[in-house]
Amino acid sequence: MNTPSPESQPAPTAEQAAQMLTAAIGQIQYARDYTLQLLDETPTETWFDIPSGLPSNIAWQVGHLTVSQYGLLLFRLRGRQDEDLELIPSRFRKAYSRGSTPSSDIDKQLSASELRDRMDRVHAIAMKTLVEISVETLLESEEMPYAVYPNKLGAILFCPLHEQIHAGQIGLIRRALGLAPVR
Repeated sequence: MNTPSPESQPAPTAEQAAQMLTAAIGQIQYARDYTLQLLDETPTETWFDIPSGLPSNIAWQVGHLTVSQYGLLLFRLRGRQDEDLELIPSRFRKAYSRGSTPSSDIDKQLSASELRDRMDRVHAIAMKTLVEISVETLLESEEMPYAVYPNKLGAILFCPLHEQIHAGQIGLIRRALGLAPVR
């Protein structure tokens, strides 16, 4: 079966985009709640441990989800704001962006509580931004990564998919650390 590319999909109507946004907001919150459940059941002293045979740790996953949610839901939707330089400074973005290397060196990165706080702050701002976004903005063209549509709505739709991928990685890391499954 030949699946059509996102670029060949007809753009949704304004009404459809508004409905999809409502659904995406629910999915984003569901994915975040699951990620937080996993994190709450993971001792913070293990966040920087890279289990044998795995290429990542919990700290990197949290930092990466923070940078990604910022990129997909804030930078793409409203552009970089002055306060973003403190929220996602260049050094933080470089440490946790796609292609970066997870580190077990606690002295070279934020603590587990600081990572969690930054993740929570980005999420709160992103959710506020989503409920205030205009339908016209949703339909503006966007570059990859996105899901379904090559527009800002597509970036929003990609966000919970991306988070669930990393929640799965967090679950795997937890198991490799000897922790029981959460679900």
